[in-house]
Amino acid sequence: MTESPAPPSWTLPLVEVCISEFDRAGLPETGTVFDRLLALRPAHVVVDLSRCRHIDAAAIGLLLDVHRRLVRADGVLTVRNPNPRIRRILHTARLDQVLPIVIDAEAGGGDEPVPAAPSPIAHGRASVTARH
Repeated sequence: MTESPAPPSWTLPLVEVCISEFDRAGLPETGTVFDRLLALRPAHVVVDLSRCRHIDAAAIGLLLDVHRRLVRADGVLTVRNPNPRIRRILHTARLDQVLPIVIDAEAGGGDEPVPAAPSPIAHGRASVTARH
């Protein structure tokens, strides 16, 4: 008798989060949203930064923490559509060497490929807006 493979460690294939403010002032609220999101055990989390105008070192640290937590659960974190300024900050912090940063064609990314996401059987959306 052969054993059946273990079920996946995730419960949702894809969760998208749109962040409009991503700095130390809003980090407690944003961190709480990520804690709740990760409790759902998603396979793939996409953080959409298309509406975000500022990111600081604390926010980058949070992204790295979320990335590490997802990797431990065999998940993936992708950053989508940061503006050119934030893209430079992420590049300077070498975040682009740690996790995928994708630019949709509509957002001015040209022909850059977007990694394939797990098929969305069910997915959720969360919007995070930090209040100062």
